[in-house]
Amino acid sequence: MIHPHTYIHPNARLATNVKIDPFTVIHQDVEIGEGTWIGSNVTIMEGARIGRNCRIFPGAVLSAIPQDLKFEGEESTVLVGDNTSIREFVTIHRGTKDRSRTVVGANCLIMAYTHIAHDCLIGDGCILSNNTQVAGHVTIGSHAILAGMCAVHQFVNIGQHSFVAGGSLVRKDIPPYIKAGRQPLSYAGVNSVGLKRRGFTVDKINHIMDIYRHIFNKGMNTTQALRHIEEEFPVTDERDEIISFIRESGRGIIKRYTKNGHDEDLSD
Repeated sequence: MIHPHTYIHPNARLATNVKIDPFTVIHQDVEIGEGTWIGSNVTIMEGARIGRNCRIFPGAVLSAIPQDLKFEGEESTVLVGDNTSIREFVTIHRGTKDRSRTVVGANCLIMAYTHIAHDCLIGDGCILSNNTQVAGHVTIGSHAILAGMCAVHQFVNIGQHSFVAGGSLVRKDIPPYIKAGRQPLSYAGVNSVGLKRRGFTVDKINHIMDIYRHIFNKGMNTTQALRHIEEEFPVTDERDEIISFIRESGRGIIKRYTKNGHDEDLSD
C-alpha cells in the first residue's frame, strides 16, 4: 500500500490501509485517516490532519508554513475533512496565531492549482475550481462553489450555498444563497439551481428570493432593508442567517449591478 520510494517520518501517524504512491514525502506530526490515497510527488508537512477516504493528487503541498511575515513558528495545523479530493498542485498553508488552523471541510473538491492561504475556514461540500486563489483569513460557508480563476481578498466571508462566477475578484463579502458575477462583482440573483439540487423546497427558495429583493431591489439602504425584513418576514433559519451575515460583515457586502457597470451603494 505504501511504495518503497516514499519517505514517511517515523513520527507520522497513518491508518493501516492508507495508500501512498512513489516519491511522496510525509513529515513528522502528520495524521492520515483510513482509506486515503496519496499520489506521487506529494509533500505533506508538519501539522497536517487528513481525514478518511481522501484523495490527494500528484504535486500537492499541504501544511507548509504560511506566507505571512508575522508568522513566528507557532504551532498550527491544516485540517482536511473526510472524503475530500485535492487535485494536482494544490497548496494549503498552515494557520497562524490568529486562528491556529486552516480548515477544509468534508466532501470538498479542491481543483488543480488552487491555493488556500493561512487561517482559512472552508465548510463541507465546497468546490473551488481550477486556479482559484484564496488569501488568508477567508471564511467560505458549506456548499459554496467558486468557479475557475477566482481571486478572494483576505478576510472576506462567502456565505453557504453561494455561487461565484469564474474569473471574479472577490473584495467584498458574499451573503449566503446567492450568485455573484459580472465586473465589478455584483449580486446576480439567488442560487436557485444549487438550492434545488440540495433539497430546498420551492417555497423556501421563494422566501429567500423575496428577502433579497428587499435587500437589493427596493431602493432601501441596508439598515432599512434589514429592519423591514425583521418586522415583516416570518422567522426562519434562512432569514436569520442572512440578517446576521450582513450585520456582521466586516468588509461590507457586494451590491446590485447597475446598467452603467458600477456598484450602486445602498448602504448608509
